[in-house]
Amino acid sequence: MLAGLNHLTIAVSDVNRSFDFYVNLLGFTPRAKWAKGAYLSLGDLWLCLSQDAVSARQDYTHYAFTIAEQHIKSFREKLRDAGVVEWKENKSEGASVYFLDPDHHRLEAHSGGLESRLRACQEKPYDGMIFY
Repeated sequence: MLAGLNHLTIAVSDVNRSFDFYVNLLGFTPRAKWAKGAYLSLGDLWLCLSQDAVSARQDYTHYAFTIAEQHIKSFREKLRDAGVVEWKENKSEGASVYFLDPDHHRLEAHSGGLESRLRACQEKPYDGMIFY
């Protein structure tokens, strides 16, 4: 049976550009690279960049990475200095920065976790929310 998240693969239009963004700006560790892809890691996360046609999404799908709250301000400044676009303002529990990668994948750096989110939701539940 399923035991956890194994890896994420995202389509990128330019492997070198995305490799530079994820490694040099976000701090991922390069593990392997080839003409049409790359394997990177961040903590226990395995990320695959795979060259492909990228189609724009308009929904709320995004990928969130953990960041310590004391680093949010300097991380946001680093992204702004690099010309990275923020796509959303944080309105939920925990400090967050929502930003786009070079192919406009929606990303987030978030300081909270599931337990802190559930605690916040118990205080102010979403419409129709049920806890298990």
